[in-house]
Amino acid sequence: MSDASRVTRELVEQAGEGDAAARQALLERYRDHLCRMVAARLDRRLSPRVDASDVVQETLAVAAGRLDEYLEERPLPFLGWIRGIANERVTYAHRQHLYAQRRSVSRESRGPSLARAEESSVAIVPQLVSPETSPSNNLAHQEIRERLRGAIESLPARDREVLLMRHFEHLDTSEIADALGLAESGVRARYFRALSRLRISLERTDF
Repeated sequence: MSDASRVTRELVEQAGEGDAAARQALLERYRDHLCRMVAARLDRRLSPRVDASDVVQETLAVAAGRLDEYLEERPLPFLGWIRGIANERVTYAHRQHLYAQRRSVSRESRGPSLARAEESSVAIVPQLVSPETSPSNNLAHQEIRERLRGAIESLPARDREVLLMRHFEHLDTSEIADALGLAESGVRARYFRALSRLRISLERTDF
């Protein structure tokens, strides 16, 4: 178990014993992570009217209302639980602003109808390809980024998910295990399998 996961579990224990400060710290602990998570999943057509920080604030408000029940039952690790609420709020935002008002949102769109989850694959690129600082190499580096993004988006959803969690959401192995309900060994196996599939996909595109 990582130090980050250990701290979270200690806060859960303290909050369960009635410690108000621990309760507040627990709710705030993953705010930045949830912002990255939500930003990766919000359709970018919502950007004129919905901000990731607003969705996270709603998530934390809902979590605060449900926290007593969670602390009593603890059906899953805290990170997995609060991510589930964040996913609910993202789904609600899509349903409210895209499906019910599809035409008006389309008019407000500032770009093609690409999901932010796909667009955020670019965030993984600097982690896997050394950045070039020379202006003369910018074009070649951009081509590498585009090929790598395409390869990442061609992966199965579960492979993309673990790569995003590791490189975009900046979770460690223990936290990913908590979020996905897996053993740490299972997370490592999935991560290395995703990298292997990514490498194969890149080879097929003559990367």
